[in-house]
Amino acid sequence: MSDASGESDSVGQRLRENATGIVSTLVTGIWLGAMFSGQDWWLAAMLVGYVAVVPITAMLFGDNEESEVAKRAKERASEKRERRREKRTDDEEETALEALRRRYAEGELTDEQFERKLEALLETETVEDVEDRARSKSVERER
Repeated sequence: MSDASGESDSVGQRLRENATGIVSTLVTGIWLGAMFSGQDWWLAAMLVGYVAVVPITAMLFGDNEESEVAKRAKERASEKRERRREKRTDDEEETALEALRRRYAEGELTDEQFERKLEALLETETVEDVEDRARSKSVERER
């Protein structure tokens, strides 16, 4: 008895995991059958099936495989970035401008963020400029 229930659980699980593919195959079979049998509604069945039924099935049963692939790609990218950071030695410190360019090239910053940070960086060319800017920000916060 436990084998039968275990077997039905695995069949049910496989159906849930492959729901999108099964529904897509059924939609294809229905519209092809209608087309070959001379039904006028085959085009509507195809459109409704692929535009509504298949995507709704994918949303309900989820394609976890795609999200896991995206997660793995993000993890690999962050690991790669971390390895690059570890490779740098103390005597190879990058300048603020180089770091800004690298972050923009890696896609960490949008165009607007890059431009804003670049302007701020160019405004703060000396230590005195940095101190002046910090003082003016603290005065603005106090107001």
